Amino acid sequence: MGLELSHLKGDQNPYMDESLSRQIDALRDLTFQQLLHKHMELFGEPPGSRHKQQVARRIGWRLQVLAEGGLAERARRRALEIANDADLRLLPPNRSLKGSDPISETSATVLSARDRRLPEPGAVLVRDFKGKRISVTVLEHGFEYNGQVFKSLSAVAQHTTGTSWNGYAFFRLSS
Repeated sequence: MGLELSHLKGDQNPYMDESLSRQIDALRDLTFQQLLHKHMELFGEPPGSRHKQQVARRIGWRLQVLAEGGLAERARRRALEIANDADLRLLPPNRSLKGSDPISETSATVLSARDRRLPEPGAVLVRDFKGKRISVTVLEHGFEYNGQVFKSLSAVAQHTTGTSWNGYAFFRLSS
């Protein structure tokens, strides 16, 4: 099956319990139906994939988390903060928009699922930073600062400060 965990054969991982290592290694010998059953047992729902290797990896990850613990709470919060501020496309680009306004082309699908931390369009966010007042207007699809439209608050914060920032944290919208 070629799991990435193949290094466990012969040379045991010194950081993993031997019993757990054997359980994970045994996943490669299960049929897809057996993996489905094991996934249901561990997650309470069918896997989102029909790829045997991916399902086996997810089960292996879950077994390891249950045996050794998962991410620390601080790491989980930081990951959520990064994910909340990411400019991720939720839908593929609409090809009919090609050549039109780059804001709607790059982030209309992202901003349509408006983040609850953001005030309504038309609201002005103000931040004093190193003696400079930064005022940003929330738009339906982006943010306006000094006549220029940005797709994210992070882009505004970086433009105004010259440093990478989490836009929600910079404008103190994190909750």
